[in-house]
Amino acid sequence: MRLVVAEDSAILRDGLVALVTRRGHEVVAAVGDGDALVAAVAGLAPEGALPDVAVLDVRMPPTFTDEGLRAALALRAAHPDLGVLLFSQYVETRFASELLTGGARGVGYLLKDRVADVGEFLDALTRIAAGQTVLDPEVVGQLMGASRADDGLARLTPRETEVLELMAQGRSNSGIAETLFLSYGAVEKNVTSIFNKLGLPPDSGDHRRVLAVLRYLQPERHGPTAVRPADGGTPQ
Repeated sequence: MRLVVAEDSAILRDGLVALVTRRGHEVVAAVGDGDALVAAVAGLAPEGALPDVAVLDVRMPPTFTDEGLRAALALRAAHPDLGVLLFSQYVETRFASELLTGGARGVGYLLKDRVADVGEFLDALTRIAAGQTVLDPEVVGQLMGASRADDGLARLTPRETEVLELMAQGRSNSGIAETLFLSYGAVEKNVTSIFNKLGLPPDSGDHRRVLAVLRYLQPERHGPTAVRPADGGTPQ
């Protein structure tokens, strides 16, 4: 993969670069803030050399609030095929929902303290580069909590909520069945019920799994966005 990195901590930035390059990947830009990353990617675009994934911290100079999220949104708007991984200690819900419903290909949001090993991190990069969605369960929980008052979500049973959260992580029906120790048919019934309660008809023309969650994560509803399942199943 070809990567770009935005991380204000020089030690962490150099560590990320060393980590991925030792495993055969190429870092074409490593900078300390979001604006510099946007500029670096813009410089690569005319050469037809866009990276596969941009890795960004959320809180960077100058205000250390949501610069990384804003930069990620700018990158997605300008380069829809660029994968984006937010890699941070914090969950910022204000713009995260907009990023997750933004569209063309893979997006991820992982918490630094919860990534167990290097293999997990590299697997996330690979999945995002392939157009998949990778979300830490803690991120999913906080984003769902921000929109819990939605009537559709309020009608879900506890089991349907569990299924919905796993859908938000990009799991296929088979992956959800394995995680929750359910039969495949039981998962299908829960997924169908979720679609019905959230008002997603079979003829919507979009991949309804995962999209149901991403659509309802943000307070103001937007149209659904296609997301590929994380573990090889066929999206519905």
